[in-house]
Amino acid sequence: MAEKQIDDVTGTATTGHEWDGIRELDTPMPRWWLWVYYGTIVWALGYVIAYPAWPLVNTATRGLLGYSTRAEARAELDAAEAGRADYLAAVAASDIDDIMADDALRTFATAAGAAAFRVNCVQCHGSGAQGSAGYPNLNDDDWLWGGTPEDIRLTIAHGIRYEPDPDTRWSEMPGFGDVLTATEINRIALHVAAFTGGAGDADADALAEGEALYLDNCAACHGDAGEGSHDLGAPSLRDAIWLYGSSVADITRQVRSPRHGVMPAWQDRLGETTVKELAVYVHSLGGGE
Repeated sequence: MAEKQIDDVTGTATTGHEWDGIRELDTPMPRWWLWVYYGTIVWALGYVIAYPAWPLVNTATRGLLGYSTRAEARAELDAAEAGRADYLAAVAASDIDDIMADDALRTFATAAGAAAFRVNCVQCHGSGAQGSAGYPNLNDDDWLWGGTPEDIRLTIAHGIRYEPDPDTRWSEMPGFGDVLTATEINRIALHVAAFTGGAGDADADALAEGEALYLDNCAACHGDAGEGSHDLGAPSLRDAIWLYGSSVADITRQVRSPRHGVMPAWQDRLGETTVKELAVYVHSLGGGE
């Protein structure tokens, strides 16, 4: 048997191995650590016996306690559904004005609508409902067809320019590229930009010509002063909120060849109750009327 070698500095036995003058100490594990280690082995054996542990071909060992994470999750989901059932029934049975008037129902509908919005609406309107080019911001107070809870509900339920739904919101600005000259369209764009101070240093004659052309061709829908119309779905041109850009070039492009966004109808997809919840949530964002 090899003679045990003792380290001169620590007084601890070494393993007998040495690398470049460095020796490896053979320090024993503390007794408390060993007992903890043995305890974990015993605990693991007990766990394997008590709980599901070993996978089999089509199932797994079930354990003496018969515990199931799936059953626990199902029970928690059932409890959550039961807790929501009364509120869901109340939302389904109430019109949206009654929901808005009831603090508890409004709070529930707002939370449920926020969840539905994150799943179905953020793809176009953004996670913060801020919109982007071609997709309206839902936080501001600019509404084509009105911003009351009922107006918003109807828009969500039936969509915008969604042909499969006969009750869809519909407005369509004609293209003036084949009706007016490029110069005339530019003059209209200057006049529209001037509503919000975006006409730059355009001369007075060009602006006057643009105003006359606007009154002849655009005022019927957008109003003489560019105030827009909820009844027609015609946007206000005076609020500096633009769907496709605010520059004279952007406005010129829209007058010449207008773009028309489409939003699908959601009532058949999500159901009337979820549509109400979405309307309450969107109204709560701060821009509702």
